[in-house]
Amino acid sequence: MTEKHLSSQFDSELGSVSSRVMEMGGLVESQIRQAIYALSQFSVDAANDVTTTESRVNAMEVEIDRELSSIIARRQPTARDLRLLIAISKTTANLERVGDEAAKIARMVRSIIQSGATRSLPSMELRVASDLASGLLRKALDAFARLDTTTALAILKEDDLIDQEFDGFVRKLITYMMEDPRMISPSLDLLFLAKAIERIGDHAKNIAELIIYIVKGADVRHSSMEQIESVVK
Repeated sequence: MTEKHLSSQFDSELGSVSSRVMEMGGLVESQIRQAIYALSQFSVDAANDVTTTESRVNAMEVEIDRELSSIIARRQPTARDLRLLIAISKTTANLERVGDEAAKIARMVRSIIQSGATRSLPSMELRVASDLASGLLRKALDAFARLDTTTALAILKEDDLIDQEFDGFVRKLITYMMEDPRMISPSLDLLFLAKAIERIGDHAKNIAELIIYIVKGADVRHSSMEQIESVVK
């Protein structure tokens, strides 16, 4: 079998597994949308849909990792290709964790509904943060599909906005609980919910860092923004 033919087969396999990652990403995005809807409408049905999808996301992660292991064993990829395969595996792990966070949001929404405190809680700010996190993940998936390091860099900068939303919301919740001690329990649910939303942004940031790793061969985790900008440019 010629080297060109082997390369063509490898490219085809890479394309296939990348498509599966995007499919998984789409499924996770739908989880987030449903979780945000469950929060905004305090909908038990929407919350249940999110947790039902969780098993599909988990299964996709296992299937993709199995396919990646097979490719590595059969093709013995070069350094750059191996870097890509490792990054794909880490990306699917981050997507699976985003799905976990969406399921966590759904479970917390159910808890808040059961507490009967839905009308009294300040959830609007959470919806803003949720939209930011969802948008960040969408950008990360799009950048991953195109291996776009410029967009990846922009994502790393935007993650700070979600952190700021989280910090502001925590301060507001503390004030809220001090004013009405009866709302301490449901407010704590919202606090954990806010943390889950922040983690979605963190996973989008991780995917952005992996894009830079694939293209530039540099591990930019724990690097300053100036150092990352230098790598990308």
